[in-house]
Amino acid sequence: MTTAAYTSHLPANAGWFARAEAWLDHKGKGAWIAAMVLGFVFFWPVGLALLAYMIWSKRMFSKSCRTASRHHEGRKAAWAAMKPSGNSAFDAYKADTLRRLEAEQEAFEQFLERLREAKDKSEFDQFMDDRERRAKAEADESENA
Repeated sequence: MTTAAYTSHLPANAGWFARAEAWLDHKGKGAWIAAMVLGFVFFWPVGLALLAYMIWSKRMFSKSCRTASRHHEGRKAAWAAMKPSGNSAFDAYKADTLRRLEAEQEAFEQFLERLREAKDKSEFDQFMDDRERRAKAEADESENA
């Protein structure tokens, strides 16, 4: 996973604290609690500061961190896209477009699979050629010695 996955909403000049906060938010509430416990274990004022920050920012007693609510919103939007709109012409167009996109996705996945198989085969053929070349070189060496 890259850092862009959880820092995309941060400005380019975000400090270490903002990046750390975004990283912990991305990992979830358990990461905040683990950071707090580790803070208490290694240097108790750090753990106390993290506890105060979690309470002050309402991370301690909320149902979840920001990422879980964004994930839930994404599911809700996906479900809303599948519901009929009430306009039969649009619903038919949407169903046709979704069917076409699914077929294109399946064709693309099959293309990628064929591409992977061709790459694997070429790598294996190269390995076998190298192995044969080494065996011939060893045989020639043993005959010359």
